[in-house]
Amino acid sequence: MTIENPSREEIGIILKKAKRVAVVGLSNNPERTSYMISEAMQKAGYEIIPVNPSVDEVLRVKAVSSLKDIEGHVDIVNIFRRSEFLPDLAQQFVEIDADVFWSQLGVENEEAYQFLKDKGKTVIMNRCIKVEHALTK
Repeated sequence: MTIENPSREEIGIILKKAKRVAVVGLSNNPERTSYMISEAMQKAGYEIIPVNPSVDEVLRVKAVSSLKDIEGHVDIVNIFRRSEFLPDLAQQFVEIDADVFWSQLGVENEEAYQFLKDKGKTVIMNRCIKVEHALTK
């Protein structure tokens, strides 16, 4: 099976519509990629929700331990975790009924992809949200 992402045009539409981005694995270390990308997205106007049980706060926002701890609707779940964690995160994603499951560059999992596609969900894997945002402005 091949993972097929939406077209760049469709990704642009997703990013223009989205407001709230839950970032799974967001580090509070400014040297980490997750921090730099999330900071850029926050500066671009997105509400960033840090999802990391190991930190209290990132980018001046209180962190939550899991997706299930988020109050309100989530437009994009952006994942900075290793590929083997995606099936469990896909299950949580479905439980909170978020709109778009997005895993960062180098992160993909066919089991999670198929599970989400079977549920009719929008899935983007192995793509950097910051790069896609820059390319689709």
